[in-house]
Amino acid sequence: MDSCSGLEDAGVVEKDPTGRYLRYDEVLGRGAFKTVYKAFDEVEGVEVAWCQVNIKGVEEVERLYSEVHLLKSLKHQNIVQFHNSWVDDKNMTINMITELFTSGSLRQYRNKHKKVDMKAIKNWARQILRGLDYLHSHNPPIIHRDLKCDNLFVNGFNGELKIGDLGLAIVMQQPTAHSIIGTPEFMAPELYDEEYNELVDIYSFGMCMLEMVNCEYPYSECKNLAQIYKKVTSGVKPASLSKVDNPQIKQFIEKCLVPASMRLSAAELLKDPILATDNLNESSCDLSRLQKLFTLPEPTSNSSVLELHGFSKNNEFRLRAGKNPDKTVSLTLRIADTCGLVRNIRFDFYLDSDTVISIAWEMVEQLDLSHEDVSVVAELIDNSIVKLVPGWKPSSELSLADKDRYDALKRELDAIGKQYFSKLREEEMQSAKKSWIAENKIAVIDVLYSC
Repeated sequence: MDSCSGLEDAGVVEKDPTGRYLRYDEVLGRGAFKTVYKAFDEVEGVEVAWCQVNIKGVEEVERLYSEVHLLKSLKHQNIVQFHNSWVDDKNMTINMITELFTSGSLRQYRNKHKKVDMKAIKNWARQILRGLDYLHSHNPPIIHRDLKCDNLFVNGFNGELKIGDLGLAIVMQQPTAHSIIGTPEFMAPELYDEEYNELVDIYSFGMCMLEMVNCEYPYSECKNLAQIYKKVTSGVKPASLSKVDNPQIKQFIEKCLVPASMRLSAAELLKDPILATDNLNESSCDLSRLQKLFTLPEPTSNSSVLELHGFSKNNEFRLRAGKNPDKTVSLTLRIADTCGLVRNIRFDFYLDSDTVISIAWEMVEQLDLSHEDVSVVAELIDNSIVKLVPGWKPSSELSLADKDRYDALKRELDAIGKQYFSKLREEEMQSAKKSWIAENKIAVIDVLYSC
């Protein structure tokens, strides 16, 4: 029993229906219809955010309950994680528990740090677009409808950015939505016509980008909402757009603010050369390089060292391989993610005993890579060794360590190859499985990561 269980929790003013979350009176943020408080998760022992949104009418309560129930299931690295939600019929509020960001909103963060390099701004932009692409790719699509720097949250220690405040988000059951809601300075013109789709979020993203660059709220030259409405519906852009010095950035922002029929999707904007990863030489970056999975330089006939590049959705890989006289290949893997974090790992590949599968297994266990990353790295290793040792062929025999792992995953492999293996006699099965694994090593890697 907890020795402190007999003490009253200081400052606790409310508990959720399960008793897991404790709300304090400390206000983290406040809007027209919502208040965000600091709270505590007793099960995980971590601080969380408790958002209360005021609602009116039974019909509204039922609609919001349905939508928030879906939003809880969203899981993406650039979407604030929902932990729980419920409707308080008595107080007419909907309550949401989310992860807490100590660095606050992007607007607060940007105002605190006035001098920010364009590399950081591009990094934020990529993360926002990835989050939007995830929401818009949902079936049916999810529209945020109130995207602004106040609703983007930052982990200052690693530059991670997440889209939050999904309380106004709606799920698109029809091609267009029919309600006016949002923040006027960030609202697309078609929102006022009450006929819109997920591309309104792209317009809002453009305004966020503008604020990130200039550290100035869009349409700050306007004295009231009526002036903002008139300019937005007339297609007049914010005065701060003319203050953007970088012509490429200005053009990119303008792409987001064009009429809906011409506006690009989040996925399309992510392919724009201006957002090409800064781990490459930005001045000469060719987007086609990112769209190709591998770039394999041809070594000379006497070359004993070569470098290969590979790309996944979130990482750039550089594998430097060198042949040694003791039947090993020295491998140095450089992993650079979109946040600028770089890791260098060195290891030896033993030609007589190692397999690409065994090395990939170790990477899954030690480097916390995604299945896509592992597939890319495995292929890089395979290609590098083939280039350095022309007569080498991937081993079809599993090492002792691999066999241990193989036994632990026998059920999964049996399930995948069930139809094929069920026709073989028991004494043939193990040999067949080894051949099948050797021929389908990337598929096996996928299975291993999913376990």
